[in-house]
Amino acid sequence: MIKIIGFDADDTLWHNESIFDRAQQRYRALLAKYHPAAEVDRVLFETEVRNMPLYGYGVKGFMLSTVETAIELTRGAISAPEIREIVALGQEMLAHPVELLPSVAEIVPALARDYRLLLITKGDLHHQERKIAASGLAAHFSAIEILSEKDGAAYARVLRRHGVAIEEFVMVGNSVKSDIVPVLELGGAGVHVPYHITWQHELGVEVPPNQPRFRKVDRLAELPPLLPAL
Repeated sequence: MIKIIGFDADDTLWHNESIFDRAQQRYRALLAKYHPAAEVDRVLFETEVRNMPLYGYGVKGFMLSTVETAIELTRGAISAPEIREIVALGQEMLAHPVELLPSVAEIVPALARDYRLLLITKGDLHHQERKIAASGLAAHFSAIEILSEKDGAAYARVLRRHGVAIEEFVMVGNSVKSDIVPVLELGGAGVHVPYHITWQHELGVEVPPNQPRFRKVDRLAELPPLLPAL
C-alpha cells in the first residue's frame, strides 16, 4: 500500500527542458557562421557529459560548457561580444520564471492531504532552491532533497534518512533513467509521466518487462486513481 509519494521537479512539476531547448536554438544560431547545427549539438553534448563530474547538472554547468564548446569550435576565434551573448543566455535561463505543468497546482495539494510527499530532484542547489520557493509548492512536501545524482544508492539513502519503507513508496517523474528504474530496482513503485522533450543524457534506458509496480500516464491528473493499485 502506497503511503509516500516522491515527486521529481524539473519537467514533472514545472517546465525545464523546453527552456534549455530554446536556449540551445539561440546558441546554434549564434555559432551558425562557424559550424552547422548538428555539429554544434554534438560537440556541446560531448562537452557537457565530460564536464558533469566537475559541474554536475543544471544551467550553470550548461553555460560553462557552451562557452568551452564555442571556443573549441571556433578555434579561439569567437569574440568577446559573442561570449557575452552566450553568458547572457545562461543568465536568462537562471532568471526564467517557474511555470507549473497542467494540473500540478491542484493535484499536489490534493495528494498531500492523503499521502506524505517528498520532493526529490537533482541539479544546482541554489537554482533548485529558488525554483522550489517560486513554485508555491514547498509547503506540501514533508521533505525536499536536492541530489547531485539520482541512482539506486541515492534513493536508498534518501528513503533511509526519512524512514520510508520501499514497499510503501512510489516515485513519479518524467525520466525513466533517473526517476523510475532506480526505484523499481529497489522494490518500490514508479509512475512515468513523460515530458514532450527529453534531454539526450536521459535517453537509452527502458523499463524492464513485467513490472507490476510500474505505470505510465500522459499527464499528472491521471495519477491519483492509480495509487491504490500500486
